[in-house]
Amino acid sequence: MKTKLLLILLTLSTLLQAKYTNCTFKNKDYSDVCTQAVKSGVSYKYANEFLTSYFKTQKFDEVSWTYLQPSKIKHHQAQEKKANNVLVKYIPQMIENLHEYKEVYDYVEKKYGVNREIIAAILLKETKLGKIKPTHDAFIVFNTMVVRTKPNSTREKWLLKMGKTNMASIISHCYKKGVVPEQCNLPASYAGAVGIPQFMPNSFIYAKSYKGEVADLTDMQDAIVSAANFLHQKAAFNKLIDWDTMPDIPQVEAQWYQYDYATKNASFVYEVNKSGKVYNCFTKNKPKLEKMREYTKKIMRYNNSSNYGVGVMRLAYEAHYYL
Repeated sequence: MKTKLLLILLTLSTLLQAKYTNCTFKNKDYSDVCTQAVKSGVSYKYANEFLTSYFKTQKFDEVSWTYLQPSKIKHHQAQEKKANNVLVKYIPQMIENLHEYKEVYDYVEKKYGVNREIIAAILLKETKLGKIKPTHDAFIVFNTMVVRTKPNSTREKWLLKMGKTNMASIISHCYKKGVVPEQCNLPASYAGAVGIPQFMPNSFIYAKSYKGEVADLTDMQDAIVSAANFLHQKAAFNKLIDWDTMPDIPQVEAQWYQYDYATKNASFVYEVNKSGKVYNCFTKNKPKLEKMREYTKKIMRYNNSSNYGVGVMRLAYEAHYYL
């Protein structure tokens, strides 16, 4: 009897270990997430535990899923111009931030070649310099996206791929920090962006700490350094803007808004994107706007929206002349 019981226990033990030696799930998307996580150094055991956790994969964020629908995205993009104009009144807070963290801004300008005003403007647009507190969980946002998305269109295929890669990045992030899946909670926006600079988990590789070893994106000093490193690494932003070479940016912004309203497929910087889509480019054949176009294009690597890039340039321009 004891021998039989021992054999049963050994069999169960073998089965339990076996399920942690591969990435086989009924849900193929989970298999893809697991495989990506393991390739980044995560153990099979940890990846499996994460993807079978009730609290991570059986809870869904209906609010974020609603906001990610095309009609809501289109509405959000339409509101970007209004948001830019509203944020101008927060420039005094930008100035306070630039003075309070002068040492950090001095450091990133020297190390990365990214203007302090640009970084502060991005942090203002993203979370009002940390004043906006996220209310969603990043992993649950992306899990909802992956489970609900049916890849029937180009956008849906992109959404599914993006959701899976971000899930894998979160698993890898928490594994390296030694956090058990149920305690791996990353407060995020409805789109899954994390911290003061609103990094997507796929961008955690650009996160840098000012003085510590591991960056904390909820810390202002680390947020400043991380945003600067992101632009430096991903957008080749390595030379400070000479603001005296810039046009009257508030005036250009107003002209751009009129053009964008009246012109189909308008873009501030692009004539053709990577996928071959043709745009009506506002800055084409306008030498006086070439420098602004160059830096706006870099900023758009942070958020691929013309209104976002122009808005950051406007806030930074005005802040520079306040200093």
